Amino acid sequence: MSSEPTGKPITREQEPPYPAESYAWYVVGVLMVIYVFSFVDRQILSLLVGPMRRDLDLSDTQVSLLMGTTFALFYTVCGIPIGRLADSRSRRGLIAIGVLVWSVMTAGCGLARHYWQLLLLRIGVGVGEATLSPSAYSLISDSFPPQRLATAISVYSMGIYIGSGLAYLLGGIVVGAVAGESEISLPIVGSIRAWQIVFLVVGLPGIVLTLALLTVREPVRRGVIAGAATSSVPVREVADYMRANWKTFACHNVGFALLSFSSYGSGAWIPEFLQRTHSVSARDAGIWFGTIVMLSGTAGIVFGGRFADWLASRGRTDAKMASGLTAAIAWLPAGILFPLVDDLRSALLLLTLASFTSSMPFGCAAAAIQEMMPNRMRGQASAVYLFVINLIGLGLGPTAVALCTDYLFADDSALRYSLLIVATLAHLMAAVLLWLGLAQFRASLTRLERWLSLEAR
Repeated sequence: MSSEPTGKPITREQEPPYPAESYAWYVVGVLMVIYVFSFVDRQILSLLVGPMRRDLDLSDTQVSLLMGTTFALFYTVCGIPIGRLADSRSRRGLIAIGVLVWSVMTAGCGLARHYWQLLLLRIGVGVGEATLSPSAYSLISDSFPPQRLATAISVYSMGIYIGSGLAYLLGGIVVGAVAGESEISLPIVGSIRAWQIVFLVVGLPGIVLTLALLTVREPVRRGVIAGAATSSVPVREVADYMRANWKTFACHNVGFALLSFSSYGSGAWIPEFLQRTHSVSARDAGIWFGTIVMLSGTAGIVFGGRFADWLASRGRTDAKMASGLTAAIAWLPAGILFPLVDDLRSALLLLTLASFTSSMPFGCAAAAIQEMMPNRMRGQASAVYLFVINLIGLGLGPTAVALCTDYLFADDSALRYSLLIVATLAHLMAAVLLWLGLAQFRASLTRLERWLSLEAR
């Protein structure tokens, strides 16, 4: 079945110039702040494992379902139809609705009385957050020229690490503040468990963020058929195009998903690892790991994007894939050692290095999808990418670590070995797939040029 385009596209000469650089970076800044809040809401559970297990009588596996699987399942499934909307509807409007939904649902976790209520609310958080990245990637891709795209998306993706770090920091501070308290009484709300204060603290401020989106304009959709900017590409045409590039998608999506599997799996349990292995308090675990994630993770993701753009400036058409491969290999020394060392300072130093390298791939991974897809298929392709990396990474990573601890070792103190096994195997498999994907990605870029030339006829 043909995946050739129909209709007459707007040429580069007919398109208006890209937005002013200062405004384009302002848009990235607004989106990055929103992304920060999404990750605060997403990751805050990692600091609450102990009190949640105690108060709700849960196992590590049950907690991991709240951390990853329940959230990720609905985040990923809803992301595909939302990605389709992002290809033809107001991306700013989609994001605003999503921010409102996930913030309310996160705050709602602060009022939940039972495990099943937390599960349902985490589903709501996942549905709300599914609106953000497909829309944000598309907005940024229409605001920056291709040679600067990896850096721009990497700056947006800093929100992952700033948000995760803030979640650990704020969680650690609040957990320390309410330590020893079993319940707290609030006006109107009544009595809630002390740890649920954290959800209210991080959830409610996000509602105000919808106002920031009023300052963002919808950019021109570039390379789009004249008069078609508000219509959707037929699903069959998108499916045909992606099928023609299935080898690239397989190597790219699964390769980066395995890095996400390692990153989410480790990140969800490192605060608990510091407590169980190094006898660190919950407060200090949150503050130390939060600081590492904010500083080292943020530096790593920006470095990864800059490295990819540097490779591209030197003629590497597969630069974004090559940057991911480099990161997968560079992680191995520190990533293998940090769970094994007995000295806390050494563990934290190695963890800092591992955090830097593990964060490097995720800006250039998203930018690679934008580079290889026609404009009005980017949101849908991004949603498929997010579906795969979050279902495998966020959905399975934390649970894989928990299953190793609960069933392979049957010993809470063996968490360090669960982290070692899960993360190392994931990085090795990812490196193989990303290496195989280099040639496939180059072939997809050639296929896109042919597609655009046919569209221009």
